[in-house]
Amino acid sequence: MSKNWGILVLPLISTQVIANSNTVSGLCKDYLQPKDWQPMQGLLPETIDIQANKVELQGTDSAEFSGDVAVNTQTMTVTAKSALIDKRKGLLNASGPLLFQDNYTMVNSSGMYADLSQSEFSLLGAQYQLTQQLGKGKAEKLRATSTQVDLFNSSFTTCPSNTPFWEIEASSITLDKEKGWGETYNTVLKILDTPVIYVPYFTFPIDDKRKSGLLTPTLSSSNRYGLEIVTPYYLNLAENYDALLTPRYMSNKGLQLQGEFRYLTEQHAGIFATEFLSDDKSEPDLEERYLVHWQQKSYFGDNWRANIDVTNVSDDNYLTDLGSNYANQTDTQLSRKAQLSYLGEDWLIDLQLHNFEVLGNHAESYAAFPEITVKNRTAEKYFGVDWQFTGQMSHFKNDDAEITDATRIHLEPSVTYNLNDYAWSFDSKLSLLHTHYEQNGSFNKTEYAESISRTLPQVRLHGQLNLERSTNLLLSDGIQTLEPQIQYLYTPEKDQSRIGSYDTVKMQDDFFGLFRERRFSGVDYISEANQFTLGATTRLLDSKNTERFSLSVGQIIYLSNSAKPTESALDNRFGEKNYNALFAAETKIHWHPRWYFSGGIQYDADEKDLIRSHMTIDYRGNNKKLVQLNHHYVNDVSGNEIDQVGIFTSLPIDDNWQVVASYHRDLTSKRSIEVFAGVQYESCCWAVQITGNRTIETDLNQSTSFQDPVFDSSINFNFVLKGLGSKSRYDASQLLKQGIFGYRRPYFLNN
Repeated sequence: MSKNWGILVLPLISTQVIANSNTVSGLCKDYLQPKDWQPMQGLLPETIDIQANKVELQGTDSAEFSGDVAVNTQTMTVTAKSALIDKRKGLLNASGPLLFQDNYTMVNSSGMYADLSQSEFSLLGAQYQLTQQLGKGKAEKLRATSTQVDLFNSSFTTCPSNTPFWEIEASSITLDKEKGWGETYNTVLKILDTPVIYVPYFTFPIDDKRKSGLLTPTLSSSNRYGLEIVTPYYLNLAENYDALLTPRYMSNKGLQLQGEFRYLTEQHAGIFATEFLSDDKSEPDLEERYLVHWQQKSYFGDNWRANIDVTNVSDDNYLTDLGSNYANQTDTQLSRKAQLSYLGEDWLIDLQLHNFEVLGNHAESYAAFPEITVKNRTAEKYFGVDWQFTGQMSHFKNDDAEITDATRIHLEPSVTYNLNDYAWSFDSKLSLLHTHYEQNGSFNKTEYAESISRTLPQVRLHGQLNLERSTNLLLSDGIQTLEPQIQYLYTPEKDQSRIGSYDTVKMQDDFFGLFRERRFSGVDYISEANQFTLGATTRLLDSKNTERFSLSVGQIIYLSNSAKPTESALDNRFGEKNYNALFAAETKIHWHPRWYFSGGIQYDADEKDLIRSHMTIDYRGNNKKLVQLNHHYVNDVSGNEIDQVGIFTSLPIDDNWQVVASYHRDLTSKRSIEVFAGVQYESCCWAVQITGNRTIETDLNQSTSFQDPVFDSSINFNFVLKGLGSKSRYDASQLLKQGIFGYRRPYFLNN
């Protein structure tokens, strides 16, 4: 292999040598890692303790020691066959075989010369082993000082065996312990004692300090991309700035350039990223394809905050076609938001600019330019009750809608009265919801009004009991709680057909949603309410106060027919089916330290119709064993039924081999949605991953993704020499997160 090629791959070795090999894992239990060196107890500073079977004085300042010689100072220990010491000059000559140890290295050597006054040591014919991290090798000469180790005609590896899987050989290696950097000259990487790469010069970190260089490349092949090679290059620009440049070559599409810049100052923390593909060979009708992402959080003193989160793409199919770390492939819209907040002692004020980039053939969303929200930070107490106020002014714009722009002013004063005790609580709230709209557009033949106001009172009464008792049911010395609750909610009927819908969507009707004050987010539509909500939660806690079981059930009971969701034509404006007798339940079971169960249902008690359900069983065993079964059902998503079952599993075969797999199937369409499998081999000094994935391609330009599915199959390969690559590059636990349906702990499911 030519030297020019070696220069091109130089950063591959320069990035993580030694830095990530600072611990001894279970895989390396046969690696005889030496204990950290400690100086002799009771040894005074700037003194030398010498023990030997025989000593011969040579004048008043020199002496020769022989037979089991042991030399101890505050910085090192040497055991040798013989030693000659010049006390006046502080020089030491020792002949071997000898053993040298300090707080960084342990060296077997044939001879040593040392300047003890300067703490400088030179050893010949050295076989060394690092004591602060994995690493060993040989050197014709090793020179050590208090801040630096120099190796000449040397080798290095993290493999414990006498015939290492890999090692590097160099004419010289320098390890600077203060700066945390090393450098080598004329280096050859050998795998199975075969030279693979020649590198004239490179530097590398020897601790956790960052260093510019090429991160571990990845290689994969798929139907969509063809041969794919990703080579990220890290740039350590300063302590508070860095960047990542990533060329991504796809034989079916072309060369995509990705860049990421991170920054951190006293006031700002953020990231700016861009992705660019000048010419997509598989999409000749498209021009340049790109993604731009900017996220920043700013802090201006104790009272002011600012947030920016913007993602923009060149075309609707960018995410589903090319993927990105800055948005999900399943996203159908991208949020773009800028917010300035004032956190005063009495008032909270938010100024926000917010819009969405809608992906696919969907109606465009309204942009809020601007939206100002004001509310008091703490309630004011008058006449024994709490007074609160929330106000909001918003201006919406959408050139593609019937109402092209609108200004909304919403005022919401409220008064609350609460009582709390150990065993019970009572909350009451009376709100006045006043909203005024100024609407403009081409809607002369519609029922929308140019100027309209709406005022509604709202009453919420909520009470809860907190009961508990000792129990031995399924537990020893356990506690069972019972938490029944009841809520009454009243909002009068109001004709709202002349008001447009700008930022209002229907919220999910799970157990916790049953006790919300409103069924819709935003204030454009406030549904009529005259209803009781009954619910209860019971829990089992063990003697250590760990929750082992919980069950929550609840149902809404409507007191008037007009308040039922199916009776309101406006409820159907938001495209979801409505239910009158909604029953919801949630449960979590943690009956064993390794077993978890999570489940929930929403059910229409009138129509005897299952609305949605979810279930997850999770087993987490020793040694990275993991199995998860899950099922999700929704009876109506844009007119389609979703009934999907999935499994995740991660099973170690032995200390070296591990298998990871996931499978998801749509029971309605009777087809697989995603299949993922991976196998990893990891030894003490190298690791290899091979993964395969088969998923349905999504085209947001089509009216629906439920017809004529097209599958994309891919194979990925990742090979890492441990000590020359980051741990995150071969962590098998990360494999479960690579698919569209990434593994999630059951207690953190977001259904």
